[in-house]
Amino acid sequence: MPSHEALSALLDPATTVLLTVECQQGVVGPDSALPELAEEARSSGALANVARLVAGAHESGAQVVHAIAERRPDGRGANRNARLFRAAARLPVQQLSGTTAVRVAPPIEVAEEDLVVRRLHGLSPLAGTDLDALLRNLGCHTLVVTGVSANVAVPNAVFDAVNLGYTVVVPRDAIAGVPSEYTPAMIRNTLALVATVATTDEVLGCFKPLRPS
Repeated sequence: MPSHEALSALLDPATTVLLTVECQQGVVGPDSALPELAEEARSSGALANVARLVAGAHESGAQVVHAIAERRPDGRGANRNARLFRAAARLPVQQLSGTTAVRVAPPIEVAEEDLVVRRLHGLSPLAGTDLDALLRNLGCHTLVVTGVSANVAVPNAVFDAVNLGYTVVVPRDAIAGVPSEYTPAMIRNTLALVATVATTDEVLGCFKPLRPS
């Protein structure tokens, strides 16, 4: 576990961005296309912890970015080169652009200053999107990765961020995957090798609220 001093050094709000990954209604909401994942995200407390982190980032002045996965109704530009994509195309709930399914899910609150990055293809919020350019323009050094799933999108985001030169912090209780026992094993054996693993409370302890002007 990182010391408070070491974590605080990484989490300067001026150079830290909090990223929520696929925390959208069609994924983690009550009408999810993936009900098992949605239940795990909620019952584990991960989604509530993401909401707490977003609120803390807003209070401290750290930038928040929401990464949303969606597809056009005609499927143009979407991947078809893996079983995951073909299965997703047959689900009863589709992550279609402009629908409720691709809105950020409660209890996460989206502020006016938040950025939303949408992707029509692939597995990662960083590969082939505007996110890297936005992070660099924001002066981001540290990326805090939260959301779902620990199976696919979250590790993709972490690896891509590390490959692009960002320092990554993963709050282990603010990500979820299925089955439930997979997430801690993946964090311990994979993400801990490339990212700083902390808890939601530890990250929030480093997000100092802005002083009133």
